[in-house]
Amino acid sequence: MINHLLGLLLQPQQEWQAIRDNPKSITQCYLELILILALIPPFAGFYGTTEIGWQLGWETPVKLTVASALPIAVLYYLAILVAIFLVGKAIHWMAETYGAKPTLADCVKLAAFTATPLLLVGVVQFYPVLWVNFLAGLPALAYTVYLLYTGVPVIMNISQERGFLFSSAVLTFGLVSLVALLAGTVILWSLGFAPAFTH
Repeated sequence: MINHLLGLLLQPQQEWQAIRDNPKSITQCYLELILILALIPPFAGFYGTTEIGWQLGWETPVKLTVASALPIAVLYYLAILVAIFLVGKAIHWMAETYGAKPTLADCVKLAAFTATPLLLVGVVQFYPVLWVNFLAGLPALAYTVYLLYTGVPVIMNISQERGFLFSSAVLTFGLVSLVALLAGTVILWSLGFAPAFTH
C-alpha cells in the first residue's frame, strides 16, 4: 500500500482508482500503511521536544524530559491509530445517506490515505518551532482536504455532486473531533497531567 503514496502526490485521480480496485482488509490497511506512517509524527515530536527543544527569542531552549515526553508520544501514536479508524467508521456510517455501499475496510482505507500528507509532514516536528510547523502543516492540511474531496467520489463510487456533500460531512466530523481532542487535552492538563519541562 505504501506504493500508492507517490501516486497520490503526483496523480491523485488515477491513484484513487488504483486504490479502489485493490481491496484490502482493515488489518492489511493497518499492517501495510497506518502502523508505519503513524509513527512519523510521534517519533519526530518526541525527538524534537526532548533533544532540540524550542525557544522564545534569545532564551535558553525549553525541552521536555524524556519521562514526560515518552508517554505523550505513545498516546499520540495511539490517538492517530484510533482516529483513523473512527474517521473510517464515521465514513461508513454516513455512506448510505449519500447512496454508497462501501465496506468498512474501504472507509478505513480512504481515511488512511486521506491523512497521509498530515502524517508525512509530521517529520517537521523534529524541529518543534511553532511557526515552522505551521508553515509546513498548512499546505499538508490543504492537500489532505483536496485528497478527501477527490477520493470520496472514487472510493464510494458516487457522483461528484454527492461526493462533494459527503466529503463536506466527513470534513465537519474531522473538525468536531479535533476540537473534542483539544478540549480533552486541556482537561487532562488541568487535572495535573501536564508535561515536565527542562531548560
